[in-house]
This record gives sequence, C-alpha cells and structure tokens, in this order.
Amino acid sequence: MSGSAAPASEPLRRFLQVARGAGLRVSAAEGIDAARAVQMIGYADREILKDSLGLILAKTPEEKASYDEAFELYFKRDDLGAAEDETGEAQRAPAAWAQGGEGGQGDGSGQGLGQLLEQDDRASLATEMEKAARESGIENIRFFTQKNLYARRILDKMGLRRVERDIEALRQSGTPEGLGRAQFLEGSVDRLRDSVRDFVERNLILFAKGETEKFREELLKSARLSNLERRDLDRMRVLVRQMAKKLAARYAKTRRRRLRGQLDIRRTMRRNMGWGGIPFITVWKQKRIEKPRVMVLCDVSGSVAPMSQFLLMFLYALNEALSDIRSFAFAGSLIEVSEILEKEPVEQAITKIMETIGFGSSNFGNSFADFEEGWMKDVSNKTTIIVLGDARGNRTDPRTDIVARLSERSKRIIWLNPEYKSAWGTGDSDMYRYAPFCNLVTVCNTLRHLERAIADILEDAG
Repeated sequence: MSGSAAPASEPLRRFLQVARGAGLRVSAAEGIDAARAVQMIGYADREILKDSLGLILAKTPEEKASYDEAFELYFKRDDLGAAEDETGEAQRAPAAWAQGGEGGQGDGSGQGLGQLLEQDDRASLATEMEKAARESGIENIRFFTQKNLYARRILDKMGLRRVERDIEALRQSGTPEGLGRAQFLEGSVDRLRDSVRDFVERNLILFAKGETEKFREELLKSARLSNLERRDLDRMRVLVRQMAKKLAARYAKTRRRRLRGQLDIRRTMRRNMGWGGIPFITVWKQKRIEKPRVMVLCDVSGSVAPMSQFLLMFLYALNEALSDIRSFAFAGSLIEVSEILEKEPVEQAITKIMETIGFGSSNFGNSFADFEEGWMKDVSNKTTIIVLGDARGNRTDPRTDIVARLSERSKRIIWLNPEYKSAWGTGDSDMYRYAPFCNLVTVCNTLRHLERAIADILEDAG
C-alpha cells in the first residue's frame, strides 16, 4: 500500500483487532484483502464498507453474526455525530474520523474546543474525540476501573482544561452576556463528558474481549445496556437471574425482623407455664415486614425498550421477596401486561409484550391518562410506583396533574431514567416537570443501577 493510504489503514487495523477478539479468524492474507478493499471504497458509505469487509472476514453464519455486532459497535458514532436538520432527520457525521482525524484541534492547547461547543458542531467534536482517543491509546483499555482515566485523558487532549478556565473567566466577568455564555458552555461540557464516557465504555467492550469470565460479567453489570452487543443478551439474562436470586435470599430472611430489647411478656409467660412461670425461654416481639406492593410502568418505546425488558425480568425473578407485582407497558398508550408475564416464561412474555405495544413513539401524558382511567382505583398508600422511562413525550401534554394525583394516593413514586442527567430537560424531555411529584428520580441504565434500585425497594418494605 502506498504511503497516502496509511491514515486510512489505522482504523482498519483496530477493527481487525476487535474482530479477532470477537472470535473471527482473520488471517494475514485476509487482512491485506481488507486493506485493499478499504483503499478502494473508503469509509464514507458505511453499508458498502460493512458488506465488503463482511465478504472478506466472515466465513460462517456464526462469524457473520459476530462480525455484524462487532462492526455496528465499533462504527457506532451517534452521540456527537448525529445532529438534526430542519426537518428533524438525523444527519450522520462525516467519516473524517476514519481518515486520520485531520484538521484536529485536540492538541491539549484548547484551541477551538470552546468554539465547537458554542456552535454545537457535533461532526467536528466527534472527529476531535476520535483523534484524542487514538492519542490516548484507547485500544489498550482492559479494565472497567480504567474508564474514568481514559475519559479524562481524552477530554484533556481535546482541550477541556482551557475551556474550564474560559468558563471561570466568563463567570468572573459578572456581565449578563458572560454569565449566559458560561452557563451554556457548562451544559455543553456536561453533555460532552457523557458522550466521551459512552465512547470509552464501547471501546472497553470492544477491546477487552478474551479476558476472564468474571471480568466480563463485572463489565456487563456496569455497562450501559444500550452499549451492549446482542450476543451478550443471553449472558445478561443469566446475570439477572443470579442477581435477583441473591437479593431474594437476602431479603427473604429479613421479612420477620427481631426487635431485640422488647420482650413479649405475655408470650414469654405462656411459653414457660411448664416451669412454673420461670422464664427459661424468652420470646421477643417481632415486626412483620410486608412484601412490597409494586406497580411498574415501563416505557417500551424504541429508545428505552432494552432497559424495560431487563427491569421486568429482574422483578419477576424476585418472586421470593417481592409479591403483588402489577406490570404495565406503554409507548403511545398503556396496557397491563401482568397476565402475560405470569402465564409465559419471562423471555417469551417480554417478546410478546414488545410485539404488542413496543417500539412506538412515546406519549407519556396519554399513557398516564390510560392508567388513571383503568387502574388508579387500585393504588393505595402501601403501593410503590416505579416508572421506567426517559420522560420524552415528543412534545405532547405531559399530564403532570395525573402524576400529582398518583403521588397523593401512593406510598411513593420512583422514576428510573436511562438517560444521563445532563440530558434531562433538554429538547422534549419533561423530566424536571415530573420530578417534584416523585420521591426518587435517578439515572438507571445498567444492571448495577437496577440492582441498587430494587434493593432500596426491598429495604424500605413495610
């Protein structure tokens, strides 16, 4: 290959490393053929690139499935690169990142990053992030404990320190214009940090293949579910059942919690009648801890569907410690799905639910109205309401009045949002409108988050 092709060969070299880690047997000759193909077709058309490399690298149906997943995850560039035009259609960022990241401003000096953030130039920001990641040695990441380290390295190389100094200077100016710019830049920096963390996590998943099974499981528990590959879903289902069984065993033992120090005198005397009332056997008062009554409202629209599926799996694997669960699924409207989940194996039930109502556009207000009309009468002061959703109703009426009434009737409302907090309140997000009526609003986009949320429900039972 000529010297001019060198920049284009670098992302291909990394992708071949990822493909081998995914189980594809890529020979040296196939690597050369792949390089020649990329030299001819380039990176601009992703579908042509995918089909061309697939013909060279994937030789069996199993390898084809592994190849498709590795390709989609490796070339996923939608956090910063997808902007919207005036019609609302998503626009893919140019493939300049794959051509060596030319024209980069991520040299650590900070030149240009603040301007890109102020202009919301997502294509250029994606290019700079890719370049900074290469310079940070992202392909060497192996442990989930390294995520923050690599994220900070990338941000530093993009020039974040300079932007942080600029923000402080704008705040110190005290002028309305300066304070406004500082506030805008702070929000943009928060979103950039979230995008970089997601990018680092995807690279960890890609480059850490082949490590120990235990490490892989810890990674899957801590990874954002939207970043995982389809091939990981079976393992995730096993992990969900294991985590649920562990929680159930822990909290089943505490359903009757002893209150040491409070002697039940009447029962102690009755128990010791055979010894003339001498208290050889003491009986302590016990507090019966009720199993929590839970109603779960899951957003199963396209963006949130994976998280909802795992929440339902988690809850229905907790039948030892969690009873009286009623489940509802919604997108544009809401239906009860408890009977489906009770009568069929949970994986099949979830598939049926998604086919019935899933993957549509969200309308939270209409869904809350459906719930109020059909099931509000079943809510009592012992009911915990869990809402899993991104609170994005596509600019429809959010019906916060219904959520307010639901808050008055229920024991508490817990809202689990799979989006990062920096995205709340942006665009069509109504999260901050719903938040005042919730007892807890928290980010929830990993199995660890789900485990923590459900453990809190069990801990607070009764």
